[in-house]
Amino acid sequence: MPLHRQARKDATLKAWVSKVSRRAVLAAALLAIALVGSLAIYRDRPDSDLASPARTVPSGLVRFDAPEGRRLLFESEAHAAFLPLISHFETQKSQTYCGIASIAMVLNALEVPAPKAAAYGSYRLFTQENVLNSLTDSVISDRAVARRGMFLAEVAQVLGVYGVSVDIHYASASGIEAFRTLAVDYLGNPGRHVIVNYSRSALGQAGPGHISPLGAYDADSDRFLILDVSRYKTPAVWVSAEQLFRAMAEPKGPDNPDARGFLLVRAPSDGQSRRRPGCRAPT
Repeated sequence: MPLHRQARKDATLKAWVSKVSRRAVLAAALLAIALVGSLAIYRDRPDSDLASPARTVPSGLVRFDAPEGRRLLFESEAHAAFLPLISHFETQKSQTYCGIASIAMVLNALEVPAPKAAAYGSYRLFTQENVLNSLTDSVISDRAVARRGMFLAEVAQVLGVYGVSVDIHYASASGIEAFRTLAVDYLGNPGRHVIVNYSRSALGQAGPGHISPLGAYDADSDRFLILDVSRYKTPAVWVSAEQLFRAMAEPKGPDNPDARGFLLVRAPSDGQSRRRPGCRAPT
């Protein structure tokens, strides 16, 4: 090939390579700009939707999942209620459903005959969806619970519909010694449970009144274990008998001094036949 043709060919190839190189560089630059831009946008976004739950514990309370909390359970004298309840633990499905979650836990722990649970096919279990039904309409409706929660007396009445025995004790008409004696006796015997209704603020927690079952009592520290059903907000905690009673004794308001207290719940006695669901709630 003549030298001048070879020179032109080489020049053309060089120009083409240069053009391709410029395009590659431009593409790389555009890609880099896009990546940097996307990273900048990502940095400007709020924190990820995934975050640790804010479950702080006020001074004076002991987290159950802390080493000290576990030690208290192992050394506690009255803990017969713990395993049946923890086996059926419920996290309240909304911020007004603490009473319903507590009821479901206790009924399942007592192995009370349950209705079918829609979410579990033909299996029977008390859930926060089926505790309230046509049998409990005379006590309270689901709409009322969603709007304002439950009073202690309403929790007792719903439990009574399902045939369990319930004694209601208002803190304003009781005392810490009587509460401690009764609660320890129930927590130490199978087939018996204690549900407490107390002021969160009196324990240094955020929020108004609350309902949850007790799981155990440790005599050396004089503390009760609250199996808090608002697990997303507050973990289970050990609280002193004095703190807990003071929180139960705090009235809802000047016109409602008897609002808070505790329930003693037990299965029907051996000689007593279980009432079928459908009986009217006690008044």
